[in-house]
Amino acid sequence: MATATNHDGVRRQTTLLPVVSVASQLTLLIGGVSIIDFHIAVIAAAMGPARCVEKIFRRVHQLPASPPTGQLNELALMLIMIGPWRTSRVYHACYSWKGLRSSVWTRVLVAGGVVTVGVTALALPVFASEMQAHPAALPWCHNGILSTYDHAAVRRGYQVYKEVCSACHSMQYLAYRHLVNAVLTEDEAKADASEIQVTDGPDDKGDMFQRPGRLSDTLPSPYPNVEASRAANNGAAPPDLTYVVKARHGKEDYVFHLLTGYCEPPAGRNVAEGQYYNPYFPGGAISMARPLYDDMIQYADGTPATTSQMAKDVVSFLCWSSDRNHDQRKRFLFKALIVMAIAVAVVGVAKRKRWSNIKSRKLVYKNRPMPKDV
Repeated sequence: MATATNHDGVRRQTTLLPVVSVASQLTLLIGGVSIIDFHIAVIAAAMGPARCVEKIFRRVHQLPASPPTGQLNELALMLIMIGPWRTSRVYHACYSWKGLRSSVWTRVLVAGGVVTVGVTALALPVFASEMQAHPAALPWCHNGILSTYDHAAVRRGYQVYKEVCSACHSMQYLAYRHLVNAVLTEDEAKADASEIQVTDGPDDKGDMFQRPGRLSDTLPSPYPNVEASRAANNGAAPPDLTYVVKARHGKEDYVFHLLTGYCEPPAGRNVAEGQYYNPYFPGGAISMARPLYDDMIQYADGTPATTSQMAKDVVSFLCWSSDRNHDQRKRFLFKALIVMAIAVAVVGVAKRKRWSNIKSRKLVYKNRPMPKDV
């Protein structure tokens, strides 16, 4: 915070200079001439008809529609480096206002308003896809503090992935051994792994060979490489689904609404050939066709295979694959709460026993009698 001397010869702190600096930095981040004009107008209203402000106004109106970074940096330096003798006028003007002089909070609110408007203007371009629908928060059973996954739904979701989603999407970070005792039994996992062929080697002759899958192998990818996946899907490579729930804003709510949100485009909305309208996808146009339809698979436990049921089950499976330690972590929390409760009781008793005699002790200092002269 700079200091300056006012007309009365008293040195005062120029409280508006940090506001100017903050506004200038926000202006650099935003990079828009209209926002620059706004900040300069706020500063000019406080400074009055100063020559530096007039110079800045002339400099702003000479900027092109998309000003380069160098010119914006120069403008910001002009705002920041106004100088103590110029900012003293700003402070003197603010200090002489009757309303501002009576309350320091008013100046704080003015500075906060400038910063808030700048931050709001900066955040507006971030939400470019304003027509995207926001998924509603659904009551997933595993969202409780001590709740676990619905492993019956996780098992059904693996079946949905295996019979529907695996045709386009990979799960290259999930091995068959991860499914044991969580989704499948060990024998079922070995049987599923043996259905695939894995390229292994080299052998004793230096050749690669094909072998049946093992529990240590990961789930197979439908395409040999990313370029092949793009070529087969209109240029859009299907993402890997191992951690897709953690990688999307909205997590399981977004994935569920994406799977069940396909509909006809509204009037006036055109969708390119090979794309489909989904209001929950950014931009509204997605290259993936609707993947789930009623009764397209048969559940082994007899659960009706509706679209919403299959979407809920496969999302539960994807939640499990994204966080396989979820249930174990909550069990540790439950155990930790029990241990901490016992520990607090033991520490409380020990504290009362150990410190009771110390806290109840009374120290009395007596003056030693002066020795008599021998």
